[in-house]
Amino acid sequence: RVDDILITLPWGAEKRVIEVLKKLQVLPARVHLSPDLVGLHFLRGDWTRFSMVPVLNVFRKPLDGWSSVVKQIEDRLLATLLIFLSSPLMLLLALAVKLDTPGPVFFRQKRFGYNNQLIEVLKFRTMYQDRCDKDAVRLAIRNDSRVTRVGALLRRTSLDELPQLFNVFRGEMSIVGPRPHATQAKAAGKFYQDVVAEYALRHKVKPGITGWAQVNGWRGETATEEAIQKRVEHDIHYINNWSLLFDFEILLRTIVALVRAEKAY
Repeated sequence: RVDDILITLPWGAEKRVIEVLKKLQVLPARVHLSPDLVGLHFLRGDWTRFSMVPVLNVFRKPLDGWSSVVKQIEDRLLATLLIFLSSPLMLLLALAVKLDTPGPVFFRQKRFGYNNQLIEVLKFRTMYQDRCDKDAVRLAIRNDSRVTRVGALLRRTSLDELPQLFNVFRGEMSIVGPRPHATQAKAAGKFYQDVVAEYALRHKVKPGITGWAQVNGWRGETATEEAIQKRVEHDIHYINNWSLLFDFEILLRTIVALVRAEKAY
């Protein structure tokens, strides 16, 4: 009495496999083909039909179907609510930036977004106008001489990120997701993508104002290769395990992290 039969021949041996299957098709048993060498790398994949052809699902979109809809609703609702609640504060901060030093209120910077596309991220300006680094060739460090008095406070409290709520409202960012990085950002003198082979995986979802890496302490300056490696590791964990509850956990932990104001300068 046999319920299951597993054929472990390589799929390249097509003639032999078909001969065996023809002999076995008369049996009242379940017959399986084990994955070939390539398939062994994707044992977590499942099977489905694509235009009536059975295919192995190797990679899925991180946010697909209803997950994508829920995430968009979450972003739009939270962005609208937070813009409404924080608008008086943003007006005061804008006034403080304007009165502190000459220059525009906002700082606009090109950063990598969803699917590796460039987006223009908004922040309150925290550096002197003539010392702003639009490409982030040199990341801010502790006691950075380029940072203004008001800018130091904004950076320490992360209030300089508030204008990114408008990026979320426009659909360019999410409230929660991997932080967007500037095009020239480096870790220990190397571009991020040269340090971490899986770096581009973090662009499979929209970037966020806060993320799993940030609430676990991997934020701010990337002076070492480990800093960006750990950040990407946490970002990929978030992408692979996304849920609405996970987002709210990150938001709650973000509040705690802001109170501590660690690695923010």
